Amino acid sequence: MKVPYVSSNRCLSRRHVLRGAGGVALSLPLLEAMQPVFGKTGAVKAPRRFVAICGTLGFYTPYLFPNQAGKDYVLTPYLEKIKNHRDKFTVCSGLSHPQQQGNDGHASELTWLTSAQRPGLAGFRNSISIDQLIAQKVGLETRFPYLALSTAGRSMSWTANGVEIPSETSPEKIFKAMFVKSTASEMKNETKKLQRGRSIMDTVMSDAKKLDAKLGVRDQQKLEEYLAAVRDLELQLEQSTNWVLQPKPDPKVPPIKDEPDRLKAIERQKLIYELITLAFKTDSTRTVTFQISGMNNVPAIEGVQTDWHNLSHHGKDPAKIAELKIIEAAEFEAFNTFLDGLAMMKEQDQTLLDHTSILYGSNLGNASAHDWHNVPIVVAGGGFRHVGHLAGNTEQNTPLANLFVSFAQQMGLEVDSFGSSTQAGLKGLELV
Repeated sequence: MKVPYVSSNRCLSRRHVLRGAGGVALSLPLLEAMQPVFGKTGAVKAPRRFVAICGTLGFYTPYLFPNQAGKDYVLTPYLEKIKNHRDKFTVCSGLSHPQQQGNDGHASELTWLTSAQRPGLAGFRNSISIDQLIAQKVGLETRFPYLALSTAGRSMSWTANGVEIPSETSPEKIFKAMFVKSTASEMKNETKKLQRGRSIMDTVMSDAKKLDAKLGVRDQQKLEEYLAAVRDLELQLEQSTNWVLQPKPDPKVPPIKDEPDRLKAIERQKLIYELITLAFKTDSTRTVTFQISGMNNVPAIEGVQTDWHNLSHHGKDPAKIAELKIIEAAEFEAFNTFLDGLAMMKEQDQTLLDHTSILYGSNLGNASAHDWHNVPIVVAGGGFRHVGHLAGNTEQNTPLANLFVSFAQQMGLEVDSFGSSTQAGLKGLELV
């Protein structure tokens, strides 16, 4: 079935819940004290998690894609950086979304997680992103239904009505929201804000019902779409009101502080990776997007002397490619620290990495030409039988959205299509 939107009337997983005001159910975090019991009885599995990470200036694919298919490939320069997790990732070639020509060369950023076509052109309207579809299923079970993170303020997350969800660029701010205990005054103010929001929702719903009888059929359909979004927001407000009263977890680490120097691109990436790891460790959220934007400046990386955006348009100039390699290799090293952090954390009889599905890649296959075909994709973490290099047709690409169906299914959604998908999952990448 096609799934452009999922109602907010969704079921919680079979876990202990707290009953809040109005009968709203809040799922308890997977506490350490619970895990031995759960592990013995097998009653509750560790939660599944999903994170999508996009480097919007692309990755130089000759340094990423192996020449050989399967598990026995020779490591490429970028895969060399994550080789310690070789049995935990699959690199996929021959994937793209169809019809990604847009109003500029970077417009495909808008649709990397949605697969909507012709981004930014006349009549374009984005659709729901895969992370938000997943969040509709699992978001009620955690304090934060999702996190939309970025290094530069843009977001890859989009609502069912095609509205971009604002991202957060400050890991320090998110750390405080997740882990720093609120004062009584802060809790009171937050509760008031949420109550005010619910009052506004009540007024909106009342006015909409009066308006509905005066509208034609098409306008009624549009209004129903809008009201569905309002009902989702109502549910989130109800959830948030109850979470305000719940104690925050202790991450048992020093507070994260922002890196004030925006040229320290790799350091800023590592801070957000650390934040994501802590969010998953404490079960504060289970769905995350992270957009890594480049810059029209020289990043503070040893050996780099040219602005990043200029290097991405290398035009096959060996000198530019050599500098670009330094940046992108450093990005893969930062990604490796993320994988290391997840792999070191035990959860039941496995690791956090085993319970996290990771999408790492870009919306551009050849950033130098703004080409959106054959995009770089690495699938890492649990939930899949990893096959090394899943080599697709680099001329006649397989829809990237097929992979999104696989992610949705791994997260427990009963769907067999998403966006421009043509199959119920990516052939060759099986769920465990």
